[in-house]
Amino acid sequence: MMTRREWMRQAAGVTAVAAMPGLLGSKGLAGTAAQGGQAITGAGSLKAHAAARGLLTGCAVNANLLRDDEGFRRLLAEQYNIVVPENCMKWNVLRPTAETYNFADADALVAFAEAHEMKVRGHNFVWHEALPGWFAGTVNKDNAQKFLVDHIRTVGGRYKGKMHSWDVVNEAIWIQDGRPDGLRSSSPWFEMLGPGYIDLAFRTAREADPTALLTYNDYDIEYDNEAQGKKRAAVLAMLRRMKADKVPLDALGIQAHIPAVSKDGFSRGVKELLDGAKALGLQVFITELDVKDDAVATGDTVERDKIVAEVYRSFLTAALAGTKVKAVLTWGATDKNTWLNHGTKFRKQHPDRLQRPLPFDSEFAPTPAFFAMRESFDKAKSR
Repeated sequence: MMTRREWMRQAAGVTAVAAMPGLLGSKGLAGTAAQGGQAITGAGSLKAHAAARGLLTGCAVNANLLRDDEGFRRLLAEQYNIVVPENCMKWNVLRPTAETYNFADADALVAFAEAHEMKVRGHNFVWHEALPGWFAGTVNKDNAQKFLVDHIRTVGGRYKGKMHSWDVVNEAIWIQDGRPDGLRSSSPWFEMLGPGYIDLAFRTAREADPTALLTYNDYDIEYDNEAQGKKRAAVLAMLRRMKADKVPLDALGIQAHIPAVSKDGFSRGVKELLDGAKALGLQVFITELDVKDDAVATGDTVERDKIVAEVYRSFLTAALAGTKVKAVLTWGATDKNTWLNHGTKFRKQHPDRLQRPLPFDSEFAPTPAFFAMRESFDKAKSR
């Protein structure tokens, strides 16, 4: 296996091509690196192997890294053909005040994608979290619909024709709230507008951007256990109801934040999601894939990486068995800024050990998960 030092020497020695002065840095790596004779850039990149099967592959992009880290920009350009903002299109970043918008980071991401012939997923129009501090004291039952509609029209309209897809509504199902339909009644949007906010958001999004694929996105719906089975059933029931009511809906997003250690499998759960989407004529996107390794007992990095890679391989084999999955995105590209290492919230079992959940490590070297992803793409049916 190529060492981190060899990978960094390879990357550092490549001549960079300027793409957007002052922002983008180099366009990508002109050469290749290898593991056991296998190129990992160019024809050996994730995007090349994905494209050979008609797939898009990408990652969530941290705006600070995009702005400040040339190595990160190079990695994005070399490995991916679709990107999604990690945070810079959420309400709390876009809306510094009730009357103003800040599009600086979102515009930069879209410009980067255009310069490198990448597609962009928008994330997200409606979520119960990531709301700005002014929201609770300003938005109420009387004006919530206007705020929601104006936001989608403004943001969706700004990027009209530039977006591959939008996560229109994110995580609207929460079985724990006890509703028969499984809807998250504790969402401020539900509290102010009732269940109709979901259809309103999708209809407004279609008006704002008729060409973007409109997506419902959720998590904890892929495993073969009772809790996720109930949530999965509620999600699919909601999507069936939306299609019956002619709500514009094009895709299901499966977040896929997967534990490296679990007593449950996901073959049946993934099949139910894919079959449900197929019956409704929906595309499927794997939107936020990563593998949480905090529960792995061993501290040995090599062994942990093997376990994480095997989960990637198993999950993607199940997800790509059919042809409904059109895109696979990880939530971040490298361990350098994964959300799973922000504080110790997700490192309760091993608070002093950083997680390694992604296809590249903190020095941008490919991990075994990279090769597991690539092999899974190679084995997938052509879309």
